[in-house]
Amino acid sequence: MTHRCCKPAPAVVEFDAAGNYLRGWDAPPAGSKLDWPKSEHGIYIDPDGNVWIAGNADEDNQILKFTPEGKFLMQIGRAGKSEGSNSRTQLGRPAHMVMDPPAGELYVADGYGNRRVVVFDARTGAYKRHWGAYGETPSDDKQPPYDPNSAPSRQFGNPVHCVRLSTDGRVYVCDRANNRIQVFEKSGRFVQEFRVEPLTRANGAVWDMVLSHDAEQKYMYVADGANGRVYILERASGRQLSSFGRTGRMAGEFKWVHNIAIDRQGNLYTSEVGFGRRTQKFALVSF
Repeated sequence: MTHRCCKPAPAVVEFDAAGNYLRGWDAPPAGSKLDWPKSEHGIYIDPDGNVWIAGNADEDNQILKFTPEGKFLMQIGRAGKSEGSNSRTQLGRPAHMVMDPPAGELYVADGYGNRRVVVFDARTGAYKRHWGAYGETPSDDKQPPYDPNSAPSRQFGNPVHCVRLSTDGRVYVCDRANNRIQVFEKSGRFVQEFRVEPLTRANGAVWDMVLSHDAEQKYMYVADGANGRVYILERASGRQLSSFGRTGRMAGEFKWVHNIAIDRQGNLYTSEVGFGRRTQKFALVSF
């Protein structure tokens, strides 16, 4: 009996807002002048439409930049051994990235291996600066397990899972395992932190977050993979205003909600990992 196998799914797939497939492109052939990750993690579309992806396997310590059609443009970091949270040339299983277009800078949540935010020149990949929790120097020393009854850790946990920029120049960082969002100036100076579901252990509560698109960006939407929820927080105070979802596999429920995105109309898109394996769209009904 002959077994026929389908062609593997493209490495990057584009859908429209209704979920219809538009296009996709595969990993480049062997021998290409880039380190394709063994496990992709994190995707960002910059204002020019370029696609940035990060790796997540044990030795995936790189970010790759492509045109919308899949033409390779640039690599930051490389596959192989990590050099720790204070390296200027190597990453540590980066999780997420976002660009500051006026400054031409790329902010990286670095990551599953390192414990920092690191900033690069988005055009050349040159190192600019980095910092850890509270704007301090990050350390790779082993940290004690998260304890809700202890003082907040002076170091980011692993993973440092997201980084977002507000229109008023603040940098928001998801410290997932420590159940908090830390806020900085673009220089790395610490401003404030918000604790989210601080009794959560295991995988932590702050997996991803996005900001609303009103002029003042009054709201934060936080994806909590451990508890299967999305929280709506007041940005200025971190106060929880509402939430939706619960753990499950039905429509509107979540199994490991891992990432969240928002469009210009305020609709939310969530993705689930593990046995979730889907994207859901939530329409804005009131503001």
